[in-house]
Amino acid sequence: MSALTAQPATEAMGELRLCIGRRGGRSVATHQYHRGALRVLRPHYLDESEQVCYVIVNPGGAYLGGDLYTIDFEVGRDARLLLTTQSATKIYKTPDTFAEQRMRITLGPDAALEYAPDQLIAYRQANYRQNAVIEMDETASLILSEVITPGWSPDGEPFRYEQLRLRNEIRRGGRLLAIDNLLIRPPISTGAADQAAGPAFMEGYSHLGSLLVVDPRVGPALVDEMHALLREFEQDTLTGISQLNGPGFVVRSLSHSTEKLNALIGCLTALLRERWFGQGPLNLRKY
Repeated sequence: MSALTAQPATEAMGELRLCIGRRGGRSVATHQYHRGALRVLRPHYLDESEQVCYVIVNPGGAYLGGDLYTIDFEVGRDARLLLTTQSATKIYKTPDTFAEQRMRITLGPDAALEYAPDQLIAYRQANYRQNAVIEMDETASLILSEVITPGWSPDGEPFRYEQLRLRNEIRRGGRLLAIDNLLIRPPISTGAADQAAGPAFMEGYSHLGSLLVVDPRVGPALVDEMHALLREFEQDTLTGISQLNGPGFVVRSLSHSTEKLNALIGCLTALLRERWFGQGPLNLRKY
């Protein structure tokens, strides 16, 4: 059975559920559950705001073939949650199957979620699927970022993972706002004959960054301002921004560097945090 036709796993290797509400002037966990190879560290408050920060941990260290992880986040009225990961998410070799993460996010009235995981690293012969279903109130705010990088290959050849599928389905006020479907399938290298066609894949770049923002305050003027900021990174990235059919936008950026993509995403989110929430840029240093 090939990785493209393999059946999905039915039993989760790790489960995580986290519900955030507002109590005593700040955001706190009202319900928390974990099982298997997923959990969160104790909450942190990184500044004087009421936003709570949780760090997701996978004690197993990596996703393997046939692994399934399920994550459920709910942010209630007026609550604010920042989520990150303890380290990069590593996808190792997945022979004849794939690793999968399913995520459900629910955002209530005036709720806000920032999801800023460390990079996703796909190693040789890795096949990975990530599906997120997001239900949000029309007044809620969502900021999702992702950086994808190829893992090291023993022969030094890049793009040796099989494929990555990342899909976000966003419903706002009960109506479908967007389906953000990203499929990366590197060409199979057979030597010199493929070298001429190789640069056409991801325009010759090795890393990809994404930023998805949905917020009632997003409009054409803000998208233009974001576009102007992206010009500062033209030397090291190839980047585009598209406004959704509603109050949101998606940024896609190609680069050869995780650090460059993190800097680009950090620049955009810093502006949003300062303007919308009166907060400074994120400092998620973990070492």
